[in-house]
Amino acid sequence: MKNRFVVVVILAILFTPLLDATALAQKKKPKLERSTRSATVARNVEALTKEIRKELVTIPSFGVFDWLEGNVEPDGTVQLRGQVARPITKSDAERRVEKIEGVEKLVSRIEVLPLSNFDDQLRQRVFRALFNQNSPLFHYGRAPIPSIHIIIKNGRCTLKGVVANKTDADIAYIRARGVEGLFEVTNELTIEKSSKK
Repeated sequence: MKNRFVVVVILAILFTPLLDATALAQKKKPKLERSTRSATVARNVEALTKEIRKELVTIPSFGVFDWLEGNVEPDGTVQLRGQVARPITKSDAERRVEKIEGVEKLVSRIEVLPLSNFDDQLRQRVFRALFNQNSPLFHYGRAPIPSIHIIIKNGRCTLKGVVANKTDADIAYIRARGVEGLFEVTNELTIEKSSKK
């Protein structure tokens, strides 16, 4: 009887740390799975975002007078926003994004800007003011789709996009403000992130 008791005590002593280690491992496992799952979701969202961006900038009718942006939710919902000068650009954007694998739901808040000869003339004037040959911003206008976008609605101009530095953003704003006929200019240009640290 004493021997059995000793054996039970020895077994309990030997296996208690093993049981504790197993329980501890099981407790840690869900955290590891959660972090792995969240990392996978983050990678999927990032890949989906890149694919959407590629589809949007390759729309044939997308240009300097349009602005499209959006975000991807972890559940695959994509929200598109922006302003476009032509209805075809909006429908192309929606159609292209809906077809991308991984997009579960599309919420479109893309606004088609009102048709207006006055706004069309202002677009051309602002474009020339920003990108003419004697402008310090000329190099931005040489790209097929300049990184500075000119959004004109009801005589009001919003500058959107990315420039290399604050000086370029300020020059764009000053030049746009000098365009006759504009009621207001809003500068929403962002500064390009430097790769140097």
